[in-house]
Amino acid sequence: MSGDGNGTSGAPEAPAGGAGGTMSVPVLTAMVVGTMVGAGVYSLPGQFADSTGVVGALIAWAIAGGGMLALAFVFQRLAIARPDLDSGIFAYARAGFGDYVGFFSAFGYWVSACVANVTYWVLVASTVGGVVPAFGDGDTVWALLLGTGGIWLFHFIIQKGVTGATIINGIATLAKMVPLAIFAILLIGGGFSWDVFVDNLWADDALGSLSDQVRSTMLVTVFVFIGIEGASVYSRWAKKREDIGKATVWGFLTVLAIFVAVTMLSYGVLPREDIAALRQPSVAGVLEAAVGAWGAWVIGLGLLVSVLGAYLAWCLLAVESLFMTAKDGDAPPVLTHVNRRDVPVRALLVTSLVTQLFLVIAFFAESAFDFSLELTSALAILPYLLTAGFGLKLALRGGRAATAIAAATIATVYALYLVYAMGLKYALLALIIYAPASFIYVWSRKQRGRTVFTRAEAVLCVLASVGAVVGVWALATGHIAL
Repeated sequence: MSGDGNGTSGAPEAPAGGAGGTMSVPVLTAMVVGTMVGAGVYSLPGQFADSTGVVGALIAWAIAGGGMLALAFVFQRLAIARPDLDSGIFAYARAGFGDYVGFFSAFGYWVSACVANVTYWVLVASTVGGVVPAFGDGDTVWALLLGTGGIWLFHFIIQKGVTGATIINGIATLAKMVPLAIFAILLIGGGFSWDVFVDNLWADDALGSLSDQVRSTMLVTVFVFIGIEGASVYSRWAKKREDIGKATVWGFLTVLAIFVAVTMLSYGVLPREDIAALRQPSVAGVLEAAVGAWGAWVIGLGLLVSVLGAYLAWCLLAVESLFMTAKDGDAPPVLTHVNRRDVPVRALLVTSLVTQLFLVIAFFAESAFDFSLELTSALAILPYLLTAGFGLKLALRGGRAATAIAAATIATVYALYLVYAMGLKYALLALIIYAPASFIYVWSRKQRGRTVFTRAEAVLCVLASVGAVVGVWALATGHIAL
């Protein structure tokens, strides 16, 4: 990573547009897979069983898979159509809808990455809690201390250099597939019962209508698919521009197959109610029910490896997003400072501090894991919606092929459905986080002598602020709870 004159670089800056970069298709694909296949996949059986049965799960994956595949195609086409835009997801929002909206997208994406990192440590502590009760479900003081130690250990690893961190991520991405493959092979080889699967086709009426059940799974699917933009965020490091699109699509199809297999196979092991009652990581409980206690140990070790790779990948994405926002002039220039290993150390420090803050907040939530997962998804929806909207805007304006228009339209409609699915609670919580960031934007713009707001942006700022005030009031009066 490189600075813009406010720091020193130990390596030459990657050329604009990604030409001549260092990341090949396999490395970029590993970034996509590594960011999506993290701790979340190990929670899928319990999260889905708590919301719906087999039929609802299939519908949910069809909607999420179709919508995210359309979004993957949008990323693929944008990488080629706009090679001048580096750092993907938030650069597209900025180009399509203005500086302030672009900043919101970048800030939301960065915070969602920080909150996503909290889920890893909560799930690790919960896994350890199965053996050492002091760690509970990832919500005890010992769990908080474990997460704190992990945050700062990885902080110092990344500080040593991005290249080394991406190599570790590639190795961890391969290693984390082993326990998931064991899970699938053992269930298909004998642990799966067709009779149990059929009994789980439909969920109880107490979970609501089928549409309500599907809707309640959407934040979970968003959470596990976050990272689809991994190659796009690192577009300036790609050897060839078209490699970004290839890595995005191949990475997505790989993880979609993994997620669907893990979810659906679990319905053939235990009754839905029993799966929903499992402690996280629920994949461990499913495999234990199928093969015995050693299955839980296999999954526990696999989860720890997943956290190693996914946490590194997400830290890299978070730091890159904050760094590029500062380079674009919408965040304080001090964040562009890099060390001799070409790492934006100040952006890294702020990222680690914010992750630590949300780890503490999650500690006081009713369910640390569920809170972190759902807030991560709520914050990430806006960047996805804006990217899809920009893709649609570009396709319609440029007279693109019908397939490009169709992909962008499907991705946009899907993102709008996600806004509906996340509900008022998480919309307000997201605004509580988004709105105060406007002060950072104003400060950065004034430092550089730029116009702060257009008229439309000023109206947007007022609306976001009103929403944040309503959110704070709702929290204070108990209308919504963490």
